[in-house]
Order: sequence, then structure tokens, then C-alpha cells
Amino acid sequence: MNSILTELKTRRMLAQVSDENALQDHLESDSRTVYCGFDPTAPNLHIGNLVPLIALRRFQLAGHSPIALVGGATGLIGDPSGKTEERQLNSPDVVDEWVKRIEAQVSQFIDFTGSFAGRVVNNLDWTATLSAIKLMRDVGKHFSVNAMINRDAVRSRLESESTGISFTEFSYMLLQANDYLELHRRHRCTIQLGGSDQWGNIVSGVDLIRRIEKTQVFAATFPLITTADGRKFGKTAGNAIWLSADRTSPYVFYQFWYNVSDDDAPNYLMMFSFRDTEELADVIHESRSHPEKRIGQRLLAEEMTRLAHGEDGLNAARRMTEALFTGDVAILSKNDLQELTRDGIESAVIGETLPLAEALVNVGLAESNSRARQLIKSGAIRTHRGLVEDVFHSVTRDEALYGRYHLIRRGRRHWGMLIHHET
Repeated sequence: MNSILTELKTRRMLAQVSDENALQDHLESDSRTVYCGFDPTAPNLHIGNLVPLIALRRFQLAGHSPIALVGGATGLIGDPSGKTEERQLNSPDVVDEWVKRIEAQVSQFIDFTGSFAGRVVNNLDWTATLSAIKLMRDVGKHFSVNAMINRDAVRSRLESESTGISFTEFSYMLLQANDYLELHRRHRCTIQLGGSDQWGNIVSGVDLIRRIEKTQVFAATFPLITTADGRKFGKTAGNAIWLSADRTSPYVFYQFWYNVSDDDAPNYLMMFSFRDTEELADVIHESRSHPEKRIGQRLLAEEMTRLAHGEDGLNAARRMTEALFTGDVAILSKNDLQELTRDGIESAVIGETLPLAEALVNVGLAESNSRARQLIKSGAIRTHRGLVEDVFHSVTRDEALYGRYHLIRRGRRHWGMLIHHET
């Protein structure tokens, strides 16, 4: 059986490691506690957070105990890593609400039972009562300003003529290092994980524990995930793909993975799937031999949607995908249609009746009424009731699915939806 470090390397999930040989011995000699932090910079996590979440789960499956830290304290400060300008500070009430949502989300990915039970913690629990004097005396005195300003996140901001860095964000490094120290003392945590842009913050914690506790702990980071053409991972049409169903529906989530490129699918399968690497190698080989079947993309979409949204979410995503691909929308439930109105396809609210030509413009299927009439006349437009060739046709409530919804298709792949006002 491969070690967890070897597996992470094989899956291309490892960027930097502090003292790799010592960490390898450390992991093999006993069960360890490992943590990763998630700051509440938005109401939900997005798929860019999947790498650390899945890594925590992999460590747990390898016999180690994971801790997901949600930054109720650090989220009030703002991490300068990867940012070219100051973050907007959010109010304590907003951050607290986001913390609760993110705590629930990270809980989906780790097991809280058994010998290697995980836990979710909030760093506000020990930071709220930490005075500025105590932070400066007990933590700050172990930090060299010379070393701090040489960290990539700080140096890049100091070199910027327009932004610079505030003392607030400059102090973030101390708070994250103190988190590692607290988790080491409270839970014997000896490994911190994070993105490669977190390396400076993490090794600061490693150094702080060495200085205060006189013991060695470790750091490991993940590479920045990009698409094969260099774009930032997790964006589609300029929008983030969120892990919460109320921000990104299971259908859109499924479609994101199903539509990744043939070049990206093998890498994403290795990183995100929990299947054995040898089995995945066979899938990748078959997928490359028959790219038109999208074998790898389908497996990726199914595994990731099941992981984020459960079996019910996956079944709904499959049902909607099949319906919109085949045109057999009769299989869609009322809940499916409500979900599609949220983020699946372009939609518009109408009254009791509306000319179809005008409806096509309202949902982005035609640029103008005259173009809409041309499309209808040419036989390019169908509703859920079938082909429409009458340019004067109107959609009415009595023809709607469940008394409210009209699905309209242009050609084979372009869909829109009309929704009647509730009566």
C-alpha cells in the first residue's frame, strides 16, 4: 500500500513539503493529526476548495485524524496571499453567518466517527480572548520582520506602487501561525496543509512551534490548479462553481465536470476521484481511445456531484441532463424545473400569455422579434409540446408544465424557460 505522500504525488496533489523524509517517517510511525484552514471570504466554499477538503479525507482514509479549521477570527482580518490589493473587511455578523455555513459544508467531507474521527474548529474560540499585548509578547517576538517582508505574499504587495499592505493584513501571518500552535497544544496536530500560496504562512507556524515547543511539525501544500490552457480552475462563463446547492445547482455542478476538456479530465480524475489510481489509469486510457464517449468526464461528473450533493442531487442532475439532451422534458419533476430556473438555463417571468416570438427574445434565444419569427418559420423552435411553425403562436398558462413552466428549445442544444406568475 502506498504511503499518503506517495499517493498525493501520484495524484499531482503535492507542491511543497517541509523535510519530506522526516514527514514520511512521522506519518508511518503513528497515527497523526493534520489540519487545513478555510477562511469565510464568501458565504460558501467553491470547487477550488475541493483539493484541501479531499486531501483531508485522503489523510483520514490513510489512518490519520483531520481537522478542518474555519477562520472566524482570520476571516475578520484578511489573508494577503494571492491578492494584489486589500480585501474588503466584512462585519463580524456577516463573518459569523458565513462561518456557520462553511462549517456545515466542510463537515460533508470528513468522518466524525471511528478511530480517526475528524473535527471542525473555529479559530475565534481562542483568538477572541487573545489580547494584543499577549499576541505581541508571546507570538510576535518570535517573528523577524526581515523574514516576514520576504514572504511572497507580503513582498509582492510591498513592491506594488499603488496598493502596499496594511498592518492588519501584515499581521495575518502571526494569527495563522498561532492557530497551528493552538491546534498542536490542544489536539497534538503536527501537519498543516494548504494551497501553495499559503507556504509562507504555514512554515511560519512550523517555525513558531519549533521555537516555543521545541519540537518538529510539518507543512505540505497543494499546487495551484489551472485548466490545460492556463485559466483559473473553477470558473465557467466568469462565474464560480460553488459547493452549495443554493448557489450552484447540482445540474450546473454536474455540467461543469461533464464539460471539462479532454486534456483536463485525466488530471482532475487523478486529483478528485477516490478510485484507485490503477483503475483510473484504465479509465483514462479508454477515454483517450474514445473521446467522443466522454467516459472520463462522465465518471468525474458523477463522482463529484455525488460527493457534493449526495445521491439525490446526482439523480436529479442526471435526469435534467438526459431531458435537455434528448428533449424528453416530460421526465422532469416540478422541483427539477424550479432548479433549472435558478441557474440551469435562461428564464423569464411572464403573465398569462406571451407571443412566442417575444418569448424567444426574453430568454436569449433570438436577438430580435424579426429574427425570432425567422427561427419559428424555419422549424428551429420547439416547446415542450412539440414543433412550432406558427409565427403568431402564443404561450399560455393552460399549456404550461405544472401550470407554470414552458421549456423552449432552439435547435438541439439551446434552451430557455418561461415561468408564469404564481396565481
